[in-house]
Amino acid sequence: MYSLLLATIDWDKMFTPSMSLWEIGVRGTITYWFCFAYIRFFRRGAGQLGISDLLLITLISDASQNSMAGEYTSVTEGFVLVGILVFWDYAINWLGYRSVFFSKIGEPEPVLLIKNGVMQRQNMKKELITPTELTGMLREQGVDDMASVKACYIEGSGNISVISN
Repeated sequence: MYSLLLATIDWDKMFTPSMSLWEIGVRGTITYWFCFAYIRFFRRGAGQLGISDLLLITLISDASQNSMAGEYTSVTEGFVLVGILVFWDYAINWLGYRSVFFSKIGEPEPVLLIKNGVMQRQNMKKELITPTELTGMLREQGVDDMASVKACYIEGSGNISVISN
C-alpha cells in the first residue's frame, strides 16, 4: 500500500518549477508593492480592522494570487513566492526603521480627532470615522465624557491615543 502511494506521486513535477524563479520574484514584487500601496493609502491601520477590512484583505490575496504566480504547480515555486513576500514585508519594516522617507510611507502621521472636547469632523471624515465609532473608541479607553478630552489622535497603527485635561 505504502509503495503504491509513493508511486502515484509525480516527484519531478512537485519540485521542478514550471516557470522561471526570476519571473516569480518579479511577479511577487510587483504584486506586493501594489497591495502595499493600496492598503497603505486607502485603508486604516491594522489596529482598526473591521469585517469589511478583513474581507478586503482576503479578496486581495485571492485576486492577486494569479497575478503573482500564474498557475504554478511545484512546491518550489510556492516557497519562492512566499519568500519574496516575506522579504518585502521585512524590507519595508527595516527601511522604515532606518529612513525617514520610508518611515513616512510605511507609517502615516497621527490625525487629530478631538481637540479640547470638540470633534474634528473634517479629520474624522477623511479617516471615515463616525461620531458613534469615535465615542465607542473613547469608551474602550475608559473615557465617558468627551469634554474631558484635551486631544485624541488616531495613530498610524490605527489605534487611538487620548490625552485628558
